[in-house]
Amino acid sequence: MQRQPHLMAPGPTPLPPEVQQALARPALYHRSAAFKALMGRVQTGLRAVFQTDQPVLVLTSSGTGAMEAAVCNLFARGDAAVCVNGGKFGERWGKLLGAYGCEAIEITVPWGQPVTVDAVRAALDANPAARAVCVQATETSTATRHPVAELAALVRSYDGRRGHDVLLLVDGITAVGVDDLPMDTLGIDVMLAGSQKAFMLPPGLAFAALSERAWRASGRSDLPKFYFDLTAERKNQAGGATTYTPATALVVALEEALALIAKEGLPHTFARHARLAAATRAGVQALGLGLCSTAPANAVTACWAPPGVDAEVLRKSLLANQNLYLAGGQDQWLGRILRVGHLGWFQGTDILATMAALEVELARIGHPFPPGAGTCAAAGVLWGDAVDLASAARLRHDARHG
Repeated sequence: MQRQPHLMAPGPTPLPPEVQQALARPALYHRSAAFKALMGRVQTGLRAVFQTDQPVLVLTSSGTGAMEAAVCNLFARGDAAVCVNGGKFGERWGKLLGAYGCEAIEITVPWGQPVTVDAVRAALDANPAARAVCVQATETSTATRHPVAELAALVRSYDGRRGHDVLLLVDGITAVGVDDLPMDTLGIDVMLAGSQKAFMLPPGLAFAALSERAWRASGRSDLPKFYFDLTAERKNQAGGATTYTPATALVVALEEALALIAKEGLPHTFARHARLAAATRAGVQALGLGLCSTAPANAVTACWAPPGVDAEVLRKSLLANQNLYLAGGQDQWLGRILRVGHLGWFQGTDILATMAALEVELARIGHPFPPGAGTCAAAGVLWGDAVDLASAARLRHDARHG
C-alpha cells in the first residue's frame, strides 16, 4: 500500500484526526439555523486567535483572495500604498494594486532580509499621499519575518499628521496562529490568514479582520468589487450567513481546529512553534546547510542546498526514498533552497523524522556531516538533554575519521 507522504511543507499542512473526521460529516445546508449557529461559534474562536474584538470575515477562497479583497475594498482609483517586496508574496501586493489602478510604492528588500522601519518611514515621508503600508508578517518564500509590531507603531505615529488615516495591511497567512501578533493591541488595520496554514485545514478558506480605521476607509473605496464585497460580508456574517455559498465542510472542520487551538492555549501554541522553528534551524545548520534568512520565521525554515547540488533533485530523492515532502524555492531561488514547514499540527518528532531523512539523503550524495548531527542538534533544542548525544556523535565521528 502506498503511504501518504510525510508532509513538511509550509502549506498545505497535515490535518489532525478531529479535522479529518469533521470533513467526513454529512453536508450542512448553508442557510440552515444549524449553520448560522456554527458561524457564531466559529466567529468567537477566530476573534480569539486574531486577538481582536472586530469580526473576522470568512471567505471561500485562497489567501490571495483575501489580499485582493483588502485592496478592492480599502482603496480608491489612483490611491498609492507603500508595499514591502521581499519575496514572491511581497511582490503580490504590488501586482494586486496595479491590477486595480492604484500605485504601488515598492520597497525592494533583498530576499532573506526583513524590511527596516527606517526604510518604511522614508517611503512614507517621501510619499505623503500614501494611504497604507502593505507587508507580509512572514514572507513564506524566503522564510523571513518582517517586524510587524515595530511597523504598526510607526504607522500609528502618522495618525493626525495627514489629512487621512494611514493603514497597515498585514498578510498574516503564514503567521496568524504561529506568532503573537495581537491585532487590536498592536494597531494592525487589516490582518489576513488562510485555512491551510496554522489553522490545520485543507485550502479553501481565507480570513480577513479589519479595524475601525479600515472600515472607515472602505466607505470611500470606488474600486470594482462583487464577490469580495467585504461590507456585504460584514452585514451578512453578523447574522450567521455568508453572502454567497461558502465551503460548508471547511467551516464545520474549522470549529474543530479552533477548539484544538483553544485547548492548547495561544501562549503554548506560540511557544511550540518557536521551539519547533529553533530545533529545525539547529538541525539543518548542524548538517552544514546555511540558513537563507537573517530574520528566520517560526512558520517555515529555508536553508541552502549543498554546493553543487540541485535542491529540486534533492527534494525528489527525499520524496522517492524517504516519503518526505519538503517545499523548494521559487523564482531566483528555484533549485537552490529547501523549505521545511513547521506550522500547525506538528510536534518535535516530526522535526526529528525530517532531520533523519535529510541525513540519509545527504549521505547518499556524499555531503559530509557528523553522523546524527542534525537529529541530535534538533533534539537538543527540543528536549535539552540530547545535547550530550550530539557531543558523543561528534566524538565518535572524529575518532573514526582521525
